Amino acid sequence: MSGALLVISGPSGAGKSSIIRELLKQIPNSVFSISTTTREKRENEIDGVNYHFTDKKSFKKEIKNGAFLEWANVHGNFYGTSLKQIIKFVDEGKLVILDIDVQGYMILKKRLKCRITSIFLTTKNIDDLKTRLLLRQSDSEADIEKRLKNAIAEMAYMKRYKYLVINDDFKTALAQTLNIARAAFNKRSLVKTDKFIQEWIKSAK
Repeated sequence: MSGALLVISGPSGAGKSSIIRELLKQIPNSVFSISTTTREKRENEIDGVNYHFTDKKSFKKEIKNGAFLEWANVHGNFYGTSLKQIIKFVDEGKLVILDIDVQGYMILKKRLKCRITSIFLTTKNIDDLKTRLLLRQSDSEADIEKRLKNAIAEMAYMKRYKYLVINDDFKTALAQTLNIARAAFNKRSLVKTDKFIQEWIKSAK
């Protein structure tokens, strides 16, 4: 059994970070893929834990060097997934959890389709999303409007994902996501089928 990738996308403020924190606690051998970003660090964020924070010049240099499995420009800032990091985790047989936007997912889907389980996480409606963004108190009014506008555009990609989770009730959304994540390890496409069949037959002799 090799590793698997669990992609979680959705509007900013939908609760992705809270869901992912619980997944990492409850699923053995799971790991979070820390993205690199050029956006400003928020007050409660830690470099190397939430994101690898860098500047745009350094990020563009990494793009030229082929360091990213996928990258995208979101809200005027760059976000990218380290190719080296993902390969290492998958080779170790881990469930790699990625919080990436729809642009990044479309790139990743083309490159590693058979290894990806994808979830689109969202709120029940845009008013609920706006309320959550306001309660977060980490964005200006202009930033919130930008995020809401982007959320509308992201919804158009929902059908490209394998699963939809509506985070209306956190416990219910978490339970649904946990079930999906655990099933990701049991994908037939991740098993070395021929080798398994041979060993299974031999065991009867």
